[in-house]
Amino acid sequence: MRALRLGDTVSIDGDIVVTIGLPTHQRIAEHLREGRPLPMDLRGAAFLHLSCYNREGAAGAEALYLGTTTSTRFDGFMPSFIRSFGLRLVGGKGGLDLASVRAMQEVGCVYLSFLGGSTALLSQALRSVVDVQWTDLISQFRLVKLNVAQLGPATVSIDAHGNSLYENLRRDAGAHRAGIITKLNAARMSQTHSDTPSPTENSKRGNT
Repeated sequence: MRALRLGDTVSIDGDIVVTIGLPTHQRIAEHLREGRPLPMDLRGAAFLHLSCYNREGAAGAEALYLGTTTSTRFDGFMPSFIRSFGLRLVGGKGGLDLASVRAMQEVGCVYLSFLGGSTALLSQALRSVVDVQWTDLISQFRLVKLNVAQLGPATVSIDAHGNSLYENLRRDAGAHRAGIITKLNAARMSQTHSDTPSPTENSKRGNT
């Protein structure tokens, strides 16, 4: 994973673990705090914030689609998960905060950003459902292990060296903020002055 660099485009072959459930993350955190084993081994896993709906059939569970969700919803959980399970891949859309970036740098993990609204494309990678746990939750919140082929394209948006595309964008936006505000204020003042009648115009209006 440390060979991957910010901006690299990749696809995934093999097993991934997916969930978009806040209750699921809370439950995982509870297991970690209490020292209880999870029903699914997450050590060294690819843990992705992707939505999946499974249909039960005679041959077992069938995954019908994959879609993205925003990873920042889970910022409070991810640093602990990354360190505790030695996660190698995490992903979704929207990135993760600096606490997660530091954890990823420590363990050699990268964040993959998937295209929003790319359900049709991502679903083509589905091959089989390997395992489903916590079936008391709705399908998209369950802890699901899937086998995929050529899942992507995905962009390395946080690498294992502490580099984050999201932090770069925030820093660049901050560096330009003052200049943008100055230009907007100048444009507003210019518009205000152009809309204010001149004394001559006021005099003409008074004589009519």
